[in-house]
Amino acid sequence: MTTPMYPDYPFTPQRIEIRPGIAMSYLDEGPRDGEVVVMLHGNPSWSYYWRKLVLGLRDRYRCIVPDHVGMGLSDKPGDARYAYTLQSRVDDVATLLARLGITGPVTLAVHDWGGMIGFGWALSHAAQVKRLVITNTAAFPLPAVKPMPWQIAFGRDWKVGALVIRAFNAFSAGASYVGVSKKMPRAVRQAYVAPYDSWANRISTVRFMQDIPLGPGDRAWPLLEQAGRRLPEFADRPAFIGWGLRDFVFDRHFLDGFRAALPNAEVHAFEDAGHYVLEDKAEVLVPAIRRFLESNPL
Repeated sequence: MTTPMYPDYPFTPQRIEIRPGIAMSYLDEGPRDGEVVVMLHGNPSWSYYWRKLVLGLRDRYRCIVPDHVGMGLSDKPGDARYAYTLQSRVDDVATLLARLGITGPVTLAVHDWGGMIGFGWALSHAAQVKRLVITNTAAFPLPAVKPMPWQIAFGRDWKVGALVIRAFNAFSAGASYVGVSKKMPRAVRQAYVAPYDSWANRISTVRFMQDIPLGPGDRAWPLLEQAGRRLPEFADRPAFIGWGLRDFVFDRHFLDGFRAALPNAEVHAFEDAGHYVLEDKAEVLVPAIRRFLESNPL
C-alpha cells in the first residue's frame, strides 16, 4: 500500500477471513520458499511497527506480519462479534499460519503484546520455533519488583480511562510521543494513529489494556503463567533481544526476565531508545537482526 498516509510502507496488505465475517489484514512479503519470519505487533501499534525490518529482510526471507483483529488495517468488530482476549489472538495467529501453509520452521519476532501472543502460540507449536527476535515485550507475569505504571492502570481499571482512550485516541496518540526517544516525523506518527480514527475503531486499544493479566482472577492469566513457566524451554534456540531502556512499561525488569530465561541471547540494549525501539534504532537493529539470522541458518 504505497501511500503518503503510510511512509516506508510500500506493501500491498492481503486479507483473510480469520473468523466468519471478520477479515484480518496481513503482510506476506518475500520469496515463498524463503525462511519464514513471523512478526507480531502489540498495542496500540500495528504491522507498521515492523515495516523497516520487513524492508531489510524481504529480499531473502518470507515475512508474515498480521494486524491483529481490531488493529491496523484489519476489521474492527464490536464485542458482540469478537472476543477481545489473549486466547483469541493466539487462535487467530494459529489460523493464519495454518491457512498459509506455514507448518515448518519459523523465526518468531515479537513486540509488546506480540510477546504474549507469540509465546502463547508457541506453547503448542514449540517445534516450529527455531529462532527468536524479541523487542520490548513480555512473555511472563509482571515482575514482583515492577509496579504497574499508572498510565496503564488508568486504561485497564478505570472507566474514565477507557472513555478517554476511545473518545480521544489518547493511548495511540500518546504512545507515538512517549514511545520513542527520538521524535517521530509527523507523517510516521500519523501513520501509527491513522487506523484508530473513530470511537468504534479504537475498541481494541481499550480491550487490550483491559485484558492485561495481573493475577489468577484475570482471564488471560493461565496462558501467560504457562508461557512464563515454559519460556526457559526456548533457551536452546538462537535468540536476539533488541531493547529500548527508556520504556517505562517494559523496562529493565522485563529485560532481566528475558536474560534470565534465555541466557545465551544476543542482547542489544539502548539507553537512548524507548518502547518503539525499531523507530529509535532501526539503522542499528535491522542490519544486526539480519546478521543474526544469517549467522544462525535454519
